[in-house]
Amino acid sequence: MTLPWRGWRLALALILAGAVSAAAFPPVYALPLLALGLLFLYRCAEDAASGWKAALYGFWWGWGFNTAGLYWLTNAILTRVHDFWWALPLAAPGCALILAPFSAVPAALCRRVAPGWPRVLLFAGIWSLGDMGKVYLFTGFPWNPPGSTLEFPGLVGDWLIQPAAWIGVDGMTLAVLLGCLLVWQSRRWALGVAGVAVLWGGFGAWRLAHLHPLPVTLPAVALVQGNVPEGEILGRADAVAVFRRYLDLTRQGVAEARAKAEAEGRGRSVLYVWPESSFPGLLDEDEVARHMIAEAADGANGVVGSARGDARGRYYNSAFALAPDGTILGVYDKFTLVPFGEYAPRFVPVKLVPGVLTPGMGPVRWDFAGFGEVGPMVCYEVIFPGRVVGDRRPEWLLNITNDAWFGDSAGPRQHLATARMRAVEQGVPVVQDANTGITAIFDGAGRQVAALGWGKAGVLTALLPAPLPETFFGRHGRATPVALALLCIGMAALGSFRRRL
Repeated sequence: MTLPWRGWRLALALILAGAVSAAAFPPVYALPLLALGLLFLYRCAEDAASGWKAALYGFWWGWGFNTAGLYWLTNAILTRVHDFWWALPLAAPGCALILAPFSAVPAALCRRVAPGWPRVLLFAGIWSLGDMGKVYLFTGFPWNPPGSTLEFPGLVGDWLIQPAAWIGVDGMTLAVLLGCLLVWQSRRWALGVAGVAVLWGGFGAWRLAHLHPLPVTLPAVALVQGNVPEGEILGRADAVAVFRRYLDLTRQGVAEARAKAEAEGRGRSVLYVWPESSFPGLLDEDEVARHMIAEAADGANGVVGSARGDARGRYYNSAFALAPDGTILGVYDKFTLVPFGEYAPRFVPVKLVPGVLTPGMGPVRWDFAGFGEVGPMVCYEVIFPGRVVGDRRPEWLLNITNDAWFGDSAGPRQHLATARMRAVEQGVPVVQDANTGITAIFDGAGRQVAALGWGKAGVLTALLPAPLPETFFGRHGRATPVALALLCIGMAALGSFRRRL
């Protein structure tokens, strides 16, 4: 392909192609645009005068891709615009600058092998390995893996995400990249991609029709969504009114969940949940507040999100497990902090949220009476494939979050999509309770059981579905997608070598 542009015009075209490609992510799911955008990048890399030029083309494309995919970060700055007005034009583009090299490397290195399918395999394999490497970027930022573009809402998406039980979202990323590029190679390759897509979806439909949940009975849940604006959380404005709102919603939710449990013959086992940062204070130091919560809960167990401090002056973003009388049964401290938000890398002189947070010790499993075996998480931690459970898989996963930072944007939708994928990967129900939404429950196959939309104050009540048997991905983790990516790289090298003989 001879490029019609050079210089700044080509750079602009690559940036725009990358930005348009980001429409493939939730909630738009325009997967054909990703295929077209990747084709443009791939052809530009092939036509580049040198490897360094190809890397530059990949960098421009990646900058547009990640800027558009992370545009919603600007909403976080708007919550404290009086302090960080200068960061408004920098949030998404700045993060994109850090992420852009992850598309520059495959664009440059794919030229090392012969054109055609070997080059496509090398491109996809290197990209996939780089995508998996994002978990090591600062505290990790594996947001928007291309595999998430298959998480269409409804039945079609349920079919398409089932292979994640074996290969995880990282393996799906490899499959998406291969499909998006091989479809343009020739008519034969296009027919092959179409055939694989049909088999892929058919396998997902077959799996959903033959699932056998474990004989486990989990509690009914009452997920409280207070819909408190971030400005009120930060400023603690009307803290008493917010606390009363949560108490009222808890009373309503526990009664509704208990009625559902009794109607299904599950007794009166109910668990209420408050989202991240929902308690306007330090819950472990406020015994009166815990007794008030217990009274509103009418004998139910609960999980409440709150900050906490220790004797050394350190603060944590925590989830508290509460007994029916308000006694603290357990505490989980968030162990993966948000880069540039909950902590600042050493080379960054400012933070974009107040306070200094300390990471916890890692995944835990609570096994309290009335909870079932649950793995608690806080917000950001649910985006990490293979890192949401500890040594032993729980019966279900609970993620409490506060997505008010990101407004009514793609951010909360993309966050929810990651929770859905963790359900398929681990084979356990995943519950996400969000302050402003979207609060939702997925079964162990990633099917949505119930949801409460963004920007609504209310309670989502449901009976938790039973977990599925442990998945292949749950046993082996990311070793499988790593092996698949390395296999693609090896096949590319072998295919190129044979062509040159």
